Amino acid sequence: MHDLPLDADAMEWAARCELAALYRLIAHFRMTDLIDTHISLRLEDGAGHFLINRYGVLFEHMTASDLVKINSEGQVVDTLFPDHRVNRAGFVIHSAIHAARPDLHCVIHTHTAAGMAVSAQADGLRPISQHALKFYNRLAYHDYEGIALDTAERERLVADLGTHSAMILRNHGLLAAGSSVADAFQNIYFLERACQAQIQALAGGGKLLQPAPHVCEHTARQFEQDDAQGIVQLAWDAALTLIADQQADYTA
Repeated sequence: MHDLPLDADAMEWAARCELAALYRLIAHFRMTDLIDTHISLRLEDGAGHFLINRYGVLFEHMTASDLVKINSEGQVVDTLFPDHRVNRAGFVIHSAIHAARPDLHCVIHTHTAAGMAVSAQADGLRPISQHALKFYNRLAYHDYEGIALDTAERERLVADLGTHSAMILRNHGLLAAGSSVADAFQNIYFLERACQAQIQALAGGGKLLQPAPHVCEHTARQFEQDDAQGIVQLAWDAALTLIADQQADYTA
């Protein structure tokens, strides 16, 4: 990790570096959409602040210095990088969840081809793969209301999310969150792969099999086993090795 900038808080800088790594990994797995979509991380500063990307930077190029600290009203409160610009749609979606769900520290929103395709299907995500069964009866849906620029949409979005940590935004894309960066990454990875599998299975044109409901629920509970968080951390640590050669860059 690079030396901390003058006046930088060590805990905040560590959070910036971890979030920058997540942006790079989302790019590595081709879940980006030019300068659109966002990932945010709540800061443990007791003030309700969170970090989000500087508008205009590709995920592939994201660094700790490109992340912007904002408050729940979307105002930049960043003393390190006060001139960075934030996308309003990103603020609306992420601020809603951070304000309503203190258990969800990291929120990821994507516009992938597979995610958008499933979001446009009336049945949503179908329980036809093991990856999809992770979300069996544990996936929310939010109807499309246009580009997310209206803060009034926040209440409806949060109401639709309920107690879940993953959601399909109809005719729009995917959203996954977690108690940590590692947890959120695991959720978006599985949700994206489940959508990819569904689109490819439907393209095959044959009859699709679905496990019995009790098997689906059993599998979903298996994903929630006692050692789940340990496995999530192992997966995150392994994923970081894919961008190890970029560490000096993204921690700048």
